[in-house]
Amino acid sequence: MTCALSQKTRSYCSSHFHQIFSNLKNSSTGTESAQCCVFCTGQSSFNVQIVCYSVESFYEVKIEADSNDITEHPHDDKPRPYLCTVCEKRFTTKGYLNVHKLKHTGGKLCSCTQCGKRFTNQRYLMIHMNVHSSKYKCTECGKCFNNSQHLAVHRRIHSGEKPFACTVCGKRFTQSSHLSYHSNIHSGEKPYKCHLCDKAFSESVHLNTHMRVHTGDKPYKCSLCNKGFSQSSNLLTHKRHVHSNRRPYDCRYCGKLFKSSQDLKLHVRIHTGAKPYSCRHCSDRFTQLGHLKSHLLKSHNEGTWFICDICQKKFSRSGHLKMHLLHHQGVKPYVCSECPKSFYTGYELRSHQLMHSDVKHF
Repeated sequence: MTCALSQKTRSYCSSHFHQIFSNLKNSSTGTESAQCCVFCTGQSSFNVQIVCYSVESFYEVKIEADSNDITEHPHDDKPRPYLCTVCEKRFTTKGYLNVHKLKHTGGKLCSCTQCGKRFTNQRYLMIHMNVHSSKYKCTECGKCFNNSQHLAVHRRIHSGEKPFACTVCGKRFTQSSHLSYHSNIHSGEKPYKCHLCDKAFSESVHLNTHMRVHTGDKPYKCSLCNKGFSQSSNLLTHKRHVHSNRRPYDCRYCGKLFKSSQDLKLHVRIHTGAKPYSCRHCSDRFTQLGHLKSHLLKSHNEGTWFICDICQKKFSRSGHLKMHLLHHQGVKPYVCSECPKSFYTGYELRSHQLMHSDVKHF
């Protein structure tokens, strides 16, 4: 039986496409009237090609997103292996891709009443709701998770447990995925090269993050001071260090309190004398990776200097150059919440805030 709708192409909004396709499947004639639609003014639409092989068999639906409906994906620092074959957007998980696909088919989403996050079915929503309850709550910091496995992994931050060890250098990690990323350092493979400078990276996500150095893109904005950041992790660190006085991490050697586990980790090396970063050119060792990079640049001319275009002063780290430029600009973006004083850097503000607290400055 020859179909009268063979390879007809029309444009529909996402909500009407779902209705049209349902009507078409229930049609006994397969005529063009079965796909009649009243267009919505102002709604984004898709070019839909419906190929009917026979009314008794099946329909093949090909959806091509309208070019005006394709928007830039929000910037983040995560790899996106899941590709939408309709509009070529990429996603970090298969679940996010499935949610996105409903945009093209007109399917319904289940929304969380607490945070607005959407899911493809009720089961996923129920799992997510655990985040808003105390079912899987960390007793150390109060953070909640959607399952016991994620909570168990998180607890390693507080306990210091690191069950995954690198067979090359012995460095240990809380998660196997972190060990996998670390292993790339030893392999030496860096296939992702920046076309604007000589830097290369072992993972594409690191190259994407690096490109923001050249573009100046800072998509992550602080809701409290509007400062922009190139990475989401930097924004979280900024909020924790600058806008919060909470210090849940304490040193078992001296009792000093810290705002993050990373700050505590660096501090503990003062007591233990650990220097995990070694120079491949000489016998020098360092407590922090940043110190090693500065050493390589200053002592072995390995790396790139960051030069102030106003006074030509050179810096081994981009962050130091940024702080230096603030002095030229006269900008003091860090304001104390206890008094009217303002500062060029978050470090200066944190040092000042100790005057308003009972925390001892070691």
